[in-house]
Amino acid sequence: MSRIGKKPIDLPGGVSATVSGQTIEVKGPKGVRSFTATDDIDLRVEENAVSVMPRGKSKRARQQWGMSRTQVANLVQGVTTGFKKELEINGVGYRAAVQGKVLKLSLGYSHDVDFEIPEGVTVTASKPTELTVEGSDQQLVGQVAANIREWRKPEPYKGKGIKYKDEFIFRKEGKKK
Repeated sequence: MSRIGKKPIDLPGGVSATVSGQTIEVKGPKGVRSFTATDDIDLRVEENAVSVMPRGKSKRARQQWGMSRTQVANLVQGVTTGFKKELEINGVGYRAAVQGKVLKLSLGYSHDVDFEIPEGVTVTASKPTELTVEGSDQQLVGQVAANIREWRKPEPYKGKGIKYKDEFIFRKEGKKK
């Protein structure tokens, strides 16, 4: 039995869920999100909770059970509080600025990097060295943050580059004379 799958997902005030076939649609203050479950899973909305149950005892049904429950829980969290990733930029002259739907990054290259911000995600630069990526889709927020980080990964000798705020960079000692 799935320990995660057994727990019902509570719907907070202002959030509604509707099931049609294998698709669940969750509406909240931050938008509308939907998820389509496999045929091995049964989705039900009862009062102020969503329950996810397997349709059989097959291995695939048990595998999909916990994963589907987590996906629906992420939909509920996305439309209520949203998801956030924070990035730090370290290095002399490294900075970022948001201009409309474009993130301008100065990362030590001979040119500035222009990163197009996709729809459904907001990127803010509270300081020139701090970025915040926010949105209601957890996968999209994580992917955008990873794409920004990809432009200049942190290096182990001086720690220069773009890193997640909670990330620890293992530092190496340089050459000895």
